[in-house]
Amino acid sequence: MVIFAYLLGLATGVLLLIWQQRRQRRREQRLMRTLKTTDWPTALGQVEQLVQTQPQQQRQLRSLGTSRDTLERILQTAPIGYLQVDEENQLIWCNEQANRLLKMNQPLAGPVQRRRLLLEVARSYELDALIEEAREKQTCCQREWMLYQISPDPLHPKEEPTYPLRGYALPLDNGEVGVFLENRQEAALLVQQRDRWTSDVAHELKTPLTSIRLVAETLQTRVDDGQRRWLDRLINETIRLSNLVEDLLNLSRLQGNQFQGLTLEPVDLPQLIQRAWVSLEPLAEVKGLSLTYDGPSHCLVNLDETLFHRVLLNLIDNAIKHSPSRATIFVHLTEPDCKTKSGDRPSDSLTLEVMDMGTGFSAKDLPHIFDRFYRADPSRSRHDALADLPTVDPGVATEVSRGTGLGLAIVSQIVEAHNGTITAANHPDLGGGWLQLQLPATAQIN
Repeated sequence: MVIFAYLLGLATGVLLLIWQQRRQRRREQRLMRTLKTTDWPTALGQVEQLVQTQPQQQRQLRSLGTSRDTLERILQTAPIGYLQVDEENQLIWCNEQANRLLKMNQPLAGPVQRRRLLLEVARSYELDALIEEAREKQTCCQREWMLYQISPDPLHPKEEPTYPLRGYALPLDNGEVGVFLENRQEAALLVQQRDRWTSDVAHELKTPLTSIRLVAETLQTRVDDGQRRWLDRLINETIRLSNLVEDLLNLSRLQGNQFQGLTLEPVDLPQLIQRAWVSLEPLAEVKGLSLTYDGPSHCLVNLDETLFHRVLLNLIDNAIKHSPSRATIFVHLTEPDCKTKSGDRPSDSLTLEVMDMGTGFSAKDLPHIFDRFYRADPSRSRHDALADLPTVDPGVATEVSRGTGLGLAIVSQIVEAHNGTITAANHPDLGGGWLQLQLPATAQIN
């Protein structure tokens, strides 16, 4: 019996040894297949290389961790806000500035312990829309909006500060989006101070300019012909400065608290275009220019007639200034759902195009065409205006801005007040300036 037990134990040990050897052999085969080799010396060499490169990989990992910590510290101390959300718009990370701007009251700086929807901690639907836009377009997006703070206690409401924000959203990997936030309150205050200062100066200049013009017109009949041309030049310069003052006041009224809104009424736009051309025809006759209108003979549109008449005056006056002698100015009016003159695509808005046959806008000037005091044509500088100022009928000059650099800025402001858009380009066929104004289709009265 003892011998039987001994033999049984010996057989069991031999079987275990054989099983262990086979298991070890299978592990070796898997390792060699992983290392893509068939002999042990080569495999051992590859293993030795892996062991040698391990410290280098550890150093790279430590360097990456240090860089990440550095970037996190930079974002934490940055003067602008930054936050990051996942693919479900849950807040992943935010710095102190974003926490303060959005009043999120996050207890932790950096990664949050429990992720919550961004709308739960920051009640800003504009921010949420900006994030969705960047995620859908997969490109950097920008938006400005006013942040209105909502009181958490409706029974004891308290006034929270309201300020403008500008957000820059950029898409990241795995559906995440990062957003930089900038407080625009200081810039808005500077713009308000500039507009207030401009308005005050314009008001102060209006009375003395009127007095200078009256004195000069009184002296015109009392001087000889040799000196009258100097008075004519003085009157023309006074008219130009008066137009500049009036333009500044108009901009202040359109942008400031004095703006009472639009007085909309049905206006026949083709007739309004014709009236604007009649007002400017004396200027066009000096250069032998003609107007070609293409569009419906009648088109009723809800407009502020006085302001939109100013828009047409400025657009056509701009075309007159930049047109060569004996050229044609083209005005196209396209109703909604009609084919535009520039292509076969139907227009989904009321489109007004004014084109000239001049040299067009340069590439560096195009982004600034609608900026205040920006004049793309260097020949209209103050020095050249004094050297060669044409004599113009005062009745016409008082109606039209002559080289103040504010005409297109006023146009842009009035068009925006009508919920429209205006763009500037060079016409592909004519080569001259091409100003395209678009109004909502709902503005037209059928």
